[in-house]
Amino acid sequence: MSGKLQRLVLTFKEEGVEIRTLYRSKDGPNPGTKGRVREATGFARSGLTAALEALDSGGAEDLGSSGYEVREDTIGVDVARKKGA
Repeated sequence: MSGKLQRLVLTFKEEGVEIRTLYRSKDGPNPGTKGRVREATGFARSGLTAALEALDSGGAEDLGSSGYEVREDTIGVDVARKKGA
């Protein structure tokens, strides 16, 4: 991962979880490539880990909202199917 995670958004739906990763990246794989999916997945994983650690330590706070000129990737994960497998 050559960029920096800016925002991680989780949307819970009946059919699974939608994870949107917003990050800065100079050059890299085009949308739809395996490399781009790996990059976005890596950012999601590291962001979720950091968020869980912050919640465990009581480090969560309200920061408000702001806009960025960054990429946005959406990753779908079928949580219900993973639990049943």
